[in-house]
Amino acid sequence: MRSIWKGAVSFGLVSIGVKLYSATEDKDIRFNQVHAADGGRIKYKRVCSIDGEEVEYADIAKGYELPDGNVVILTDEDFDQLPLSTRREIEVLEFVDQDEIDPINYEKTYYLEPDGPAARPYVLLRDALENAGQVAITKIALRNRESLAALRVREGILVLHTMRWPDEIRTPDFGFLDEDISVRPQELQMAEALISSMSGSFDPEEFTDEYRAALTELLEAKQTGGEVVQPEEPEEAGAAVVDLMSALRRSVERARGGAADEDAAPAKRTAAKKAPAKKAAADSDSGTEEKAPAKRTAAAKKAPAKKAAAKAGSSRSTASKSDDAKPAKRTRRSA
Repeated sequence: MRSIWKGAVSFGLVSIGVKLYSATEDKDIRFNQVHAADGGRIKYKRVCSIDGEEVEYADIAKGYELPDGNVVILTDEDFDQLPLSTRREIEVLEFVDQDEIDPINYEKTYYLEPDGPAARPYVLLRDALENAGQVAITKIALRNRESLAALRVREGILVLHTMRWPDEIRTPDFGFLDEDISVRPQELQMAEALISSMSGSFDPEEFTDEYRAALTELLEAKQTGGEVVQPEEPEEAGAAVVDLMSALRRSVERARGGAADEDAAPAKRTAAKKAPAKKAAADSDSGTEEKAPAKRTAAAKKAPAKKAAAKAGSSRSTASKSDDAKPAKRTRRSA
């Protein structure tokens, strides 16, 4: 067993170092939710109801909803500042008879083990409780929650039962309690006789979980009969690696190609270089701005003298840039 809490039992002026262990464990057969077609596990994502984004576990806090719908958010730092004096201490408050505690108050059971040199005071408290025939009412803080607890002796070990607070015990409100219901004396006598005939000493080893046993047999029968599914390995991890490598490769290619924003742009420019002059001229008619320089280049090759003259005239002119474009158009038409 592994201890889940470490502290001390405060008994008057005596402090007893102890470790806390869960005294019980669930033996239920647990199932996973799977896809009936192929046995694949059903997974759930932590998604924010407002923005629809998946939330990392580290970004999740505890929220308390107010009656008006607003939410008060508390973080781990907020909880650490709360004054839990019993955080690492089991404080003995009083001693009572065990019969005074209704079992409905009990919640969970833990074993206490002496920590290091605390074995002697541990045995002292154990023997004193056993001789007095009483249990100690204590307080303990576990998982940011303070609880009442009963400390008693069982088979030479100190056992701690956490208990509910009084306002956590519901009051039954059933209609028949207000009705005047009576039973006949003969019926009561027969019921008492039945109870007497079925009376005995409680031995938990005499009882078994029949449902769990039947469920175990069913699982074993299906396994023996070959009614099992071998779920395929999930591809999520591999897909993530492929996507990452693809993203890295594109990033390297983009960095080598300069500040281009589109992956297809280098291919277009390469095709423009290989295209003949006629193809470049035809593409310019479609209105694509990116291929217009190819047309002007072809026109310049056909009429270098006229284009040079047009440039000379443009340099002597004091007109605007829009006026400069007109001689260029005339040059292309004369070509």
